[in-house]
Amino acid sequence: EKEYYKTQFETLKSFEEVDAIGHSETSDDEYEDEERIQHERAMKISNYANIVLLAFKLYATIKSGSIAIAASTLDSLLDLMAGGILWFTHLSMKNTNIYKYPIGKLRIQPVGIVIFAAVMATLGFQVFIQAVEQLIANEPTEKMSADKLMWLYTIMLSATFVKLALWIYCKSSTNKIVRAYAKDHYFDVVTNVVGLLAAVLGDKFYWWLDPAGAIALAIYTITNWSGTVIENAVSLVGQSAPPEFLQKLTYLVIRHPRVKRVDTVRAYTFGVLYFVEVDIELPEDLPLKEAHTI
Repeated sequence: EKEYYKTQFETLKSFEEVDAIGHSETSDDEYEDEERIQHERAMKISNYANIVLLAFKLYATIKSGSIAIAASTLDSLLDLMAGGILWFTHLSMKNTNIYKYPIGKLRIQPVGIVIFAAVMATLGFQVFIQAVEQLIANEPTEKMSADKLMWLYTIMLSATFVKLALWIYCKSSTNKIVRAYAKDHYFDVVTNVVGLLAAVLGDKFYWWLDPAGAIALAIYTITNWSGTVIENAVSLVGQSAPPEFLQKLTYLVIRHPRVKRVDTVRAYTFGVLYFVEVDIELPEDLPLKEAHTI
């Protein structure tokens, strides 16, 4: 019963959003421009942070010799490449030739995210192979000095705090590309913490904890980003919109004073948006010019 009333409340709330259309104080164009600027700022900050953190983590990898830290560093290296893919995707969508692409480039965004996710999953598989090879070889790594440990702690913890801040900054965005950055920042927080723990525990106690941590990170990477591929592939194949969205769309159409009846409402994924088809019945005596405008 509680779930029923919750669903009804959400339905009424969605109808209120429809009723509010056209009554906002700022124009849609101004709102979209402001959102676009915020999205671009988030992407630029993320890319610059990835460049700086990569340099520091490369130093930490060389100092420690840990395969778990190396896995985290390789992740940062691919962050730059994947970030470049997402940035190129964003620019491609912004600069569209309507004569060459008459329906726009809405599908480029999920394609960019799929490529991003595929790169990350490939990284995980490569790290998995290297870690297994080290375990099979049964060759412990050299112990780290106090100086090396201090550098390792400083760099990895600093990188973790920076990535945590970026995750908080990007996760609330409505843009899918920025949310992909947010997911990557969160993933980096996890890999940094696990990599640091595996490296330190492997150095202090059992050497095999280091490659074992790298294997855990690799499995997490493959699972996480494979799910992202599947999730965004759906938006490319034209999956139907959820019933709640169709209900909201039907309410929007039936509110029009000239619409007598709604026959069919379809909505399916078209890139990051929905392509909508609506069949309606209009009054018989309605002039063609006015009917066409509707």
